Amino acid sequence: METRWMCNLRQRQVLIFFVFLSMSGASAELGPYWVVEEMERGSFVANLGKDLGLGFTEMSTRGARIISQGKKEHLQLKVQTGDLLINEKLDREELCGPTEPCILHFQVLMEKPLEIFQAELRVRDINDHSPVFTEREMILKIPENSPLGNAFPLNNALDMDVENNNVQNYRIGPNSHFRVLTRERKDGTKYPELVMDKELDREEEPELRLTLTALDGGSPPRSGTVQVLIEVMDINDNAPEFERLIYTVQIPENSPVGSLVVTVSASDLDSGANGKISYTLFQPSKDISETLEVNPMTGEIRLRKQVDFETVQSYEVDVKATDGGGLSGKCTLLLQVGDVNDNPPEVTMSALSSPIPENSPEIVVAVFSVSDPDSGNNGKTVTSIQEDLPFLLKYSVKNFYTLITESALDREARAEYNITITVTDLGTPRLKTEHSITVQVSDVNDNAPAFTQTSYTLFVRENNSPALHIGSVSATDRDSGANAQVTYSLLPTHDPQLALASLVSINADSGHLFALRSLDYEALRAFEFRVGAADRGSPALSSDALVRVVLLDDNDNAPFVLYPLQNGSAPCTELLPRQAEAGYLVTKVVAVDGDSGQNAWLSYQLLKATEPGLFGVWAHNGEVRTARLLSERDAARHRLLVLVKDNGEPPLSATVTLHVLLVDGFSQPYLPLPEAAPEQAQADSLTVYLVIALASVTSLFLSSVLLLVAVRLCRRRGAASEGRCSVPGGRFPGHLVDVSGTGTLSQSYQYEVCLMGESGTSEFKFLKPVIPSLPPLGAGKEIEETPTFHHSFEVNY
Repeated sequence: METRWMCNLRQRQVLIFFVFLSMSGASAELGPYWVVEEMERGSFVANLGKDLGLGFTEMSTRGARIISQGKKEHLQLKVQTGDLLINEKLDREELCGPTEPCILHFQVLMEKPLEIFQAELRVRDINDHSPVFTEREMILKIPENSPLGNAFPLNNALDMDVENNNVQNYRIGPNSHFRVLTRERKDGTKYPELVMDKELDREEEPELRLTLTALDGGSPPRSGTVQVLIEVMDINDNAPEFERLIYTVQIPENSPVGSLVVTVSASDLDSGANGKISYTLFQPSKDISETLEVNPMTGEIRLRKQVDFETVQSYEVDVKATDGGGLSGKCTLLLQVGDVNDNPPEVTMSALSSPIPENSPEIVVAVFSVSDPDSGNNGKTVTSIQEDLPFLLKYSVKNFYTLITESALDREARAEYNITITVTDLGTPRLKTEHSITVQVSDVNDNAPAFTQTSYTLFVRENNSPALHIGSVSATDRDSGANAQVTYSLLPTHDPQLALASLVSINADSGHLFALRSLDYEALRAFEFRVGAADRGSPALSSDALVRVVLLDDNDNAPFVLYPLQNGSAPCTELLPRQAEAGYLVTKVVAVDGDSGQNAWLSYQLLKATEPGLFGVWAHNGEVRTARLLSERDAARHRLLVLVKDNGEPPLSATVTLHVLLVDGFSQPYLPLPEAAPEQAQADSLTVYLVIALASVTSLFLSSVLLLVAVRLCRRRGAASEGRCSVPGGRFPGHLVDVSGTGTLSQSYQYEVCLMGESGTSEFKFLKPVIPSLPPLGAGKEIEETPTFHHSFEVNY
């Protein structure tokens, strides 16, 4: 919107200016001012202040400015000084073209008060453009019989400069036939004109190429050039002439049909139809007509059929050239057929032996001959085979060769040889023939069978079924046929205790091994034997290998309880003091398993007990311990059922029954279990009697000792005694040892005896055992003797 408003404002100012101009009716003239084109921006033109008679400040106060015609402002006014300056570079050719003089009109406007001055600026030309021809090349066609002095006008050059800076003169390059004149038209344009000074000869010089130069009048002068091509028109005044009178050509035999023999060429100095030449064979024979043909336009002579050196060695024929005016010329063609190496050598096999036995040197493998139908070097040959083969070529008689083995062959290393017999002639280029033969090598039994392993380890699980395939051995023989057929056998063993024939057998053809009977890991864990492999050659060769059979354990044995024995005899009863604390070792179940590995890992478990929660069994060592303190309420007899289980799959187990009797002391009579048999009951009664007798004897012995001690003490104290004796209590050392190595418990008891005398009374109390508190015992360890105990008992009289 602002731009449009400014544009409208500018239009209004211009309109007001012309209104004032028409109202004023008169204006002053300034100039003319002169400048040279291409002056730099800001170049000084004139001082308008001086021309208008105004001072420096007056130009500014009056609002002086320049009004240019057209869209471009070529001038600018510096109001502080009144200088008129170039606002942009001026190009006279762009502003005025060819018009001369080049005038630019402008006005000087004074706004306060309004006053307008007409002025003009004249732009002077400089020589900044060179003459230019509108054509790249000027072509003139002039007959060769044109008379001397003929003039040929040419197009003029153009120059954008004017007056003296425009084209003023023309020049022509040095030549002996033409000169150039500068002519001027009525409009002042200057153009060139060629004038012929010497006759033309097209056969001598069919065309002329001249350089025309246009020069302007600048200082220094500028120039422009153009090429002038003068084509000389022909007249038929020359007959065709061949380059050579005789063409001698040699072509190889067996050249393909259509092969180029030679290209004959005739020239005619004339041009156009007069210089157009056609070629023909002049009076050819029938053989030549069938063999050769000529192209009438190009002069190419080609084969119509193959030539053979052995049939025709040379040909001779004339070739005629005729121009369009009827003039003609001749030449002679001598064609010689050359022998070429076009036949490869030939190999003829006379004898071939295959297969040949190995390990036999210098055997004749083949006899063959070599021939080449060519002659000279083309028929000479060189014969060879591959260098990496154990064979030799020997030359025997003319063109015959013998192929023999160089050394003994090894069929196992290579059973077949592909031999390529290469025959190369000495021609150019060399031709070669390759003949391939295949030689087989027959086998000799020179290799013993070889096992794939020096030893084999076979794993067999016990309790196998008879005739079970337990593994295989394998041997290979590098020979072939019957020499490579392997038979397997069991070799005699040196171990007299090993009945190998009853344990395993082997398949003679496949090498499969079989177990003849069921094997028991517990009886035989591993055994070794040797297997032999023999081929069927003559003589037979053999080798052997070691086979080790390792039995794998199967869980086929249940645990066996060593303690307590479960053989149907009188059961073993374990005694347990009622004073035993929690963790007291009652007994230990000892069991073994005939298996191995995890099949022999045993674990123990309490299945059933008379009093649940009173006893516990350690899972890993079979120790039976009390789980808590005993009480008076606990029954005196207990029956425990312990399960012993291995870790096999599936697991096997055994059970053991334990009998435990709770006692207050070892003097307490042992009571048999109600479950015992009558014989057991009778044995138990005898045991009770023995215990009672032992206790009685012990009591009498102790009473005697105590009485003796009391009497002696009474005597020492005298008669002053009141008839009462007091005996201090004494301690009898004892020990308690727990031996758990076999799961049984050996116990000793410690008694503390106190003898006391009272007045008129005496009392004897029966000895009671003192059971100390013991820590839990480990398997196979003993408890050290304990010098003191925490329990005691008294004997009162």
